[in-house]
Amino acid sequence: MILENRKTLVLGAGKSGIASARFIAERGGTVALYDKKPLENWSDEAKSLKEKFNVGLIDAQIPSWLLDQIDLVVISPGVPTNTIPARYVDRKDGEVIGEVELAYRFLKGGIVGITGSNGKTTTTTLIGELLRNSGIETQVGGNIGTPLLDLTETSTENGWTVVELSSFQLETIKDFRPNVAVATNVTPNHMDRYDLFSDYAAAKHRLFMNQTAEDVAILNADDETTASWANGLKAHVSLFSVKKELDEGLFLRGRDLISRSGGKEKILTTRDEIFVRGLHNVENVLAAFAAGLACGAAPDSMRETVANFKGVEHRIEFVAEIEGIKFYNDSKATSVDATLKALEALSEEAGKTVLILGGRGKNAPYAPLVPLIEKTVRKLVLIGEDAANIESQLKNHAEIIRAGSMADAVQKSFEAAEKNDSVLLAPACASFDMFRSFEERGTVFKSGVHSLKSKVKGV
Repeated sequence: MILENRKTLVLGAGKSGIASARFIAERGGTVALYDKKPLENWSDEAKSLKEKFNVGLIDAQIPSWLLDQIDLVVISPGVPTNTIPARYVDRKDGEVIGEVELAYRFLKGGIVGITGSNGKTTTTTLIGELLRNSGIETQVGGNIGTPLLDLTETSTENGWTVVELSSFQLETIKDFRPNVAVATNVTPNHMDRYDLFSDYAAAKHRLFMNQTAEDVAILNADDETTASWANGLKAHVSLFSVKKELDEGLFLRGRDLISRSGGKEKILTTRDEIFVRGLHNVENVLAAFAAGLACGAAPDSMRETVANFKGVEHRIEFVAEIEGIKFYNDSKATSVDATLKALEALSEEAGKTVLILGGRGKNAPYAPLVPLIEKTVRKLVLIGEDAANIESQLKNHAEIIRAGSMADAVQKSFEAAEKNDSVLLAPACASFDMFRSFEERGTVFKSGVHSLKSKVKGV
């Protein structure tokens, strides 16, 4: 792809947009970067692009005369694809793509792509470690934090790039083709962006659209949506399951994680050797093993890596124990299904759970939480914009406590808990009403827990 002299409009001045604007400008393109936020609210890194790379910065309405000159639009994941500038340029035969598609055209080597409603960050991180510890040259990026464009220069013909992909990122791919593609699951999420669940699922399905018979598609056989894709793909399909034995694929039998191929079986590891808790993490480990095998990683090395894998930050992360009460940070649980999985994982603990819910809602019902709330939750502590909506749906199933801040939520959760209970931050909502990201929300929660521990110790 030749970028020199291309007149480009980048939509969104976040991490992805900054990487796109810089990348194109460095290769001789003329770039304008747009964001609806006032310029004074842009990050210093975004604003510095003007001086460093002569990137034009636009924070008001994009003028029509500029759109008439643009022949390439790069959309950041948070910007809807039906936005007027993108539609305008598309209709005059310009190219409209996302940062992932742009990066793909410059990446070398093999690609493992991972998507899913839940578990994709854990699975992506684990796959990276499985390959790296098997002696395979590996780099990890995408939705997990490092823009894919930032990995193009370090990619090599013999290496692998492991990339986490959101539905938003997949909306704007065109030729992107992963050699190995993984779908952990597809459950209702981002219904504030999509009109129908089928629209959201279709965005996820795009991960597989350019694969050929030479590629591998790894699907969750227990998930109704991903399982339904198996017969329609061109790639070789590898299934995994924690609920049933498979004729071909990876599955859980008792405590053993099994790989079965051509009638032969191999025990990959056991549940007792997996550090991260919860059946959903067994799913993640099976998916990661399937990807590792597809990339040529050694099974014995992978078994050792899984045993030493401590999970990822903000995902059922143990924070501290205060007077017999354990605190867990699952700020990354931004959907109802993710919160369900966290509750299921902690149901193995001795006591009950005080659950912190709330934030910016995604227009998804909270009713699926009811059975586990009634069974495992002592009290609900609600925060954020969607607190009233959550209370209206769940008030008949648990005692509700309102909190005005994260520090307040930590304090009230501690007061509501009993010895051997757990306090779990698993909000089932986005963070943007109170925080800049789920990472910031989790960090503030952990800080509040540590402050509480110091205060309790000092009493």
